[in-house]
Amino acid sequence: MPLLILGLILWVGAHLFKRIAPAARDRLGNAGKGMVAVLLIVGLVLIILGYRQAEFINVWVPPSWTVHLNNLLMLVALFFFAVSESKGRLRARFRHPQLASVKIWAVAHLLVNGDLASIILFGTMLFWAVAEVVLINRAEVWVPKEPGSSKRDVIVYIATVVAFVMIAGIHLYLGVSPFPG
Repeated sequence: MPLLILGLILWVGAHLFKRIAPAARDRLGNAGKGMVAVLLIVGLVLIILGYRQAEFINVWVPPSWTVHLNNLLMLVALFFFAVSESKGRLRARFRHPQLASVKIWAVAHLLVNGDLASIILFGTMLFWAVAEVVLINRAEVWVPKEPGSSKRDVIVYIATVVAFVMIAGIHLYLGVSPFPG
């Protein structure tokens, strides 16, 4: 569990550094971008290793129906993530689609995982995404992007389904079925 917690501290700290200490981040210039990138990669590796190595400590047993809700929420999370990379009309409607994606992803996983490591991981990621949105909204006035072509939005829907199938496949490969048994 210590690796998981250290990884989460690095992940959250590296992401929030720009928002909490903007002057310090600005003084670092381009070197700061590299430093943040390294901290994020190290944090992510520690999160993965720490989560996989964490002892299973059951806190609660999720009801079986939450698997269906998880899958539906994952489709929505993937949709928002695809919107964040889109140049279509949908992108102009959402201020923080990538952070919305993380929040939905975290809630979906909290619904189906009742162990302590999962609660720490997904709860921290949810907290981070909410904090990030609050800090960004306080610091910046939102000016929606100019809407692109609606034809590009079709790519969002296709990417959502393809990503869901790929992620489900990875979960199955790792021995964790995302579907009810």
